[in-house]
Amino acid sequence: MAQKGNIGVTTENIFPVIKKFLYSDHDIFLREMVSNAVDATQKLKTLAAQGDFKGEVGDTTVRVSLDEKAGTLTISDHGIGMTEEEIDKYINQIAFSGVTDFLDKYKENANAIIGHFGLGFYSSFMVASKVEIVTKSYQEDAKAVKWSCDGSPAFEIEDAEKAERGSDIILHIADDCKEFLQKSKIEDLLNKYCKFMAVPVAFGKKTEWKDGKNVETDEDNIINNVEPLWTKTPSTLKDEDYKSFYRTLYPMQDEPLFWIHLNVDFPFNLTGILYFPRIKNNIDMQRNKIQLYCNQVFVTDQVEGIVPEFLTLLHGVIDSPDIPLNVSRSYLQSDSNVKKISTYITKKVADRLNSIFKENRKEYEEKWDDLKLFINYGMLSQEDFYDRAKDFALFKDVDGKYFTFEEYKTLIKDNQTDKDGNLVYLYANNKEEQYSYIEAAKEKGYSVLVMDGQLDTPMVNMLEQKLEKSRFTRVDSDIIDRLIVKEDAKKTDLTKEQTDNLSQVFRSQMPKLDKTEFMVEVQALGENSKPVMITQNEWMRRMKAMSQFQQGMNFYGQMPDSYSIVLNSDHSLVKKVLEDSEVHTSEALKPILAEIRGQEARLAALHQEQTKKKPEEITQEEKDDVHNTEKAIQDEKAKRDEIVANYAKDNSIVHQLIDLALLQNGMLKGAALEAFLKRSVDLIK
Repeated sequence: MAQKGNIGVTTENIFPVIKKFLYSDHDIFLREMVSNAVDATQKLKTLAAQGDFKGEVGDTTVRVSLDEKAGTLTISDHGIGMTEEEIDKYINQIAFSGVTDFLDKYKENANAIIGHFGLGFYSSFMVASKVEIVTKSYQEDAKAVKWSCDGSPAFEIEDAEKAERGSDIILHIADDCKEFLQKSKIEDLLNKYCKFMAVPVAFGKKTEWKDGKNVETDEDNIINNVEPLWTKTPSTLKDEDYKSFYRTLYPMQDEPLFWIHLNVDFPFNLTGILYFPRIKNNIDMQRNKIQLYCNQVFVTDQVEGIVPEFLTLLHGVIDSPDIPLNVSRSYLQSDSNVKKISTYITKKVADRLNSIFKENRKEYEEKWDDLKLFINYGMLSQEDFYDRAKDFALFKDVDGKYFTFEEYKTLIKDNQTDKDGNLVYLYANNKEEQYSYIEAAKEKGYSVLVMDGQLDTPMVNMLEQKLEKSRFTRVDSDIIDRLIVKEDAKKTDLTKEQTDNLSQVFRSQMPKLDKTEFMVEVQALGENSKPVMITQNEWMRRMKAMSQFQQGMNFYGQMPDSYSIVLNSDHSLVKKVLEDSEVHTSEALKPILAEIRGQEARLAALHQEQTKKKPEEITQEEKDDVHNTEKAIQDEKAKRDEIVANYAKDNSIVHQLIDLALLQNGMLKGAALEAFLKRSVDLIK
């Protein structure tokens, strides 16, 4: 006899509630349906193993079938089935007083409904206008029953015809969800959510190519692997097994570097396999993520909070029934189990890397360039990982040799300690562009590191804090004699006026580049050193680089690039320029320089006089006198600079030396490069 009634929930219509709640993630309905079918099947197997079920277990395949004509999607199992009483208990009673309670409890995470039979089942109403259950319990003499509901609280239960135990869930797909009647759509969802479920899941039959077309065979199309690799004992597996599984998870990806098999049952249950991938670009990082499973059911690939942040760069699978799924991500991070799991994974990764390093250092070094991103990220983001990783993290020098932190310190401490006792680590981030600077360092017997990775700038900042009395300096940040100062610098023999004259000759001819400033200085570097060099201050350059990583440092990124033009007063070409400029400008400059000297002497006398007085005692007339004298000096200097600039603009040696320095630093482009090439040819003639 048919039974009618209302589902135990005090809302007018559960359909819009469910749909509102999971609108953006309604694909998961299929996961819930198939998961319920798998659970029912596993429960039967458990009963059989315990002797509570005496019948034949038989074929336990869960079957998913489409009937496009009827507009239905059916999930069928051969599990324990349900009696009428069980339907009333599990389907008709939803333990919420209304919409508010429902949303409050589950609004944070759509994955929360997994494992809740009633709610999992009701996710079907996100895509179905009507749902039917035809079920027969495994119990002897059980009657088959049919339950149906259109998404309103009203349901109907009636007797049904069903020969074998188990349940058929028939979804009548709603008009606005017709995509779920497409075979390709269902295949995609099954592949995403059900690929590793513990019971065979069949979707249609396998096909073969016959008589010029695909023809169905009698063989079930099983879409899942019931014993994925992470469920097996590591000692039974070979390298090829892990590589093959990686190809299953991430088709078309390069072979992974290493992998770690996770297997722990106390104080929590966790299995899985994590792979170190070869990351080529940011797309790979965003596309291929760690997949989280709960008892072989796919939950999410958003594992932040469960896996330490730096390890989200890894690929692979984590399966744990102990990760709470019915809470928000923020709560996940404070959950005791999650913290334990995160700590365990970090330790496991560090131990694995350390063992590879110790057991096969050659292989480890060969893969370091790919591993470096993971390890640096870990050391930067987690203090405890730095403490573990510092023994197997590596430096790489420009000759391709690898060193641990301690090994490299021992290598350079005798030759690269400055006069203040600081150990100076020289590095390059582009071997080709900084070639001449690297060679100059090598001639001094210095070692130069390659630090061209995405995270090397923040790594340098961190290592300067971690390594006692150490600093890192890019090899092109200064002239070689000032990179590692071991004694006071040699002073130039030039007078102040000669130095000013020479500086202005070159300063006046520096190109006007966008957001770029040039400062000129004169230094005695020896006659065998280059005539002109361009350097960039280490601190400022690093701050600009760090502005990309840290909020609140954007103002550094907006500042112009500042370069120093170092003129070697010992070089014959620089001497020639100075001598030539003096010959051509001395007469015109003589009265101007005399006036500058006179005004500077007067200014010094004024300042000296005013130092004897309190600020409030200095008259306005005296202040004006200082101001006018300063202005007179500036006016005369402007005249001097103009005379020198007029001389310099036609000096091909000056322009050639400047352009050579710019070219060396990759700063000579476009019309300036073309002019340099033409001038070079003219000078050769």
